[in-house]
Parts: sequence; C-alpha cells; structure tokens
Amino acid sequence: MGFSRSAVQGAAIAAGLSLALFALGAQAAKVYKWTDSKGVTHYGDHLPDSAGAAVKSGTLKVIPVAVEARAVARLRLENNSGRYLAFADNNLAGPIEVMLQARSGGFDSEPALPTRIVVPARGSTLVAVINGSTGGELMLNSQPGDPTARPQDVVYQLPLQQASFRIDQGFGGGFSHNDPQNRYAVDFAAQVGTPVTAAREGVVMQVESDFEKASLNREKYGGRANFIRILHDDGTMALYAHLRSEGALVRVGQRVRQGQQIGLSGNTGFTTGPHLHFAVQVNRGMKLESLPFRMNGPGGPLRIAGGGSQ
Repeated sequence: MGFSRSAVQGAAIAAGLSLALFALGAQAAKVYKWTDSKGVTHYGDHLPDSAGAAVKSGTLKVIPVAVEARAVARLRLENNSGRYLAFADNNLAGPIEVMLQARSGGFDSEPALPTRIVVPARGSTLVAVINGSTGGELMLNSQPGDPTARPQDVVYQLPLQQASFRIDQGFGGGFSHNDPQNRYAVDFAAQVGTPVTAAREGVVMQVESDFEKASLNREKYGGRANFIRILHDDGTMALYAHLRSEGALVRVGQRVRQGQQIGLSGNTGFTTGPHLHFAVQVNRGMKLESLPFRMNGPGGPLRIAGGGSQ
C-alpha cells in the first residue's frame, strides 16, 4: 500500500445571526420572520403565541436556512426588555472557547465585541448583552479545548490493534503535517476496519462518524473526515481521524481507559488511502495546536521523524 497522508481541518464552527437566530452550515432548517401588532419585526427558530396575528394576516415568512450538523457551539439570543442576551451553548462533552464578533453592522454591547469566553462541557454561558437598538449580523466562532490547559509529559500507547505497523507521515510531514494543528501528527498505515484503541485514558469529547468518502480535494474534503476527540485530564485532546463510516464505537461523554477499543480505522476525508491520523492537541487562544508526544509501540519507544518510519 502506498503512502497514506492527511490533514485534519480545525473544528471551529461559525454561526451567523441577524439579531436573531440565523445560522450557516450544512443541513436544512427553518427560521421564522413575523411582524407583530406594533410593527416590530421578529426572527426565531420557533413561533411564539404572539405570532398568531402574523399567521392570520399573511405577514409570516418561513426562511429556509442551513445549520451545522454536530456543531461545536450554538449562538442563542434571548430578548430581555429590548436587549438581547447572547448565549453560547456548548454541544461537546468538554470545554470550548468561543468568540463573538460582529460580522456586519455595529453593536452596542457589554462587553464590547469581539469578546471571548470559555464554556464548560455541555454548558451554556452568557457571552454578551446587546442593545436591541443596534443591528447587523453576529458571528460566533468556537474551538474545542480550554486555552488554560497545562499539558503533562506522559507516554501514549500505540492506538491500533495490529501486530505490525508503519508510519506513513510523521512530525512535520511535507504533504499535510505542515500547519500548527497537524505539525506533530502521525499517520499510521492501517487497513479499513483495523481496531482503533485509546492511546490514553480520557473522556470522549466529540464524535463524527457519518462521512463515507475520501478525496484529494482538500477544500471540499478537508473537514469531512470521521473522527473521535478524547479529552485528557490535563486538558489536552487526542484526535483519531479518518475512521470508516459508522466507525466510532464510543459515545460522547463516555470515559475510556487506555487500550480500550474506541473505533475502526477507515479512509474518509482528505486522504490518499486508508490510515489512522493521530494527534495530541491543545487550544491556544482560538487556535488548535498539535504537541510532540512520546509513544510506546510493540517493540518499545517509537522514534517519529518527519514523513519517516520507526
């Protein structure tokens, strides 16, 4: 089998709002627009009782929009006496950092935009209070991980259940391990269906397992790899990517032990062939960065070089 090389795009998700709920993404959904008896226009993802008059008068409009499947975070606005409370809802079983900013227009808010905050696992945090008299479009960017994480020096275990292995691309590999989030990643050659095991104990933070195809079109397939992200106790996160379709055998929020099977390797996303992409990452101020790590294989410590093998 030839070289199997990959890059895994960051999981930052953007959601845009026009002073209401108005998202960008991949799956069809609906936003409702209506005008109340006072002539004030409203937007929402559901119709409150007060929208009944708009339904009868024919001023109700249903706007088809797209929402992100398995989004990292969701921006939620609540009207509070003429002001909007902007909340970030975390969909992951681990902390995330979010940044709220104006995509267009101007906003009078407290704190001033842009602003960043950490949202706990599956939590909801008030990001800003926005004056309802201002307008434009808001954007919420999100990144997995707590930027205050303090990595510990630990030895990882080989994340594959197979007697022999080959590293097709190591640290700093020229094909795709040349950006901060992939620089210290390793691509292990592995046939589709090879058992993938946890290299370190942790909590399953994020899972994607619905993609089926692979391609060398980085723009189209760079963010379409199936993966499992596991949060460690020191705040670092291990990424196991390019799993086969429905190849995740664990659920979000589950705690796994080192050596436990978590999935099946595959060939999805931006890749030249079947393999497992493994990286240890941290969030460093809304940016994922990979870290060098030590790992034991069947014969002892691995020597990982750029694009080379053991």
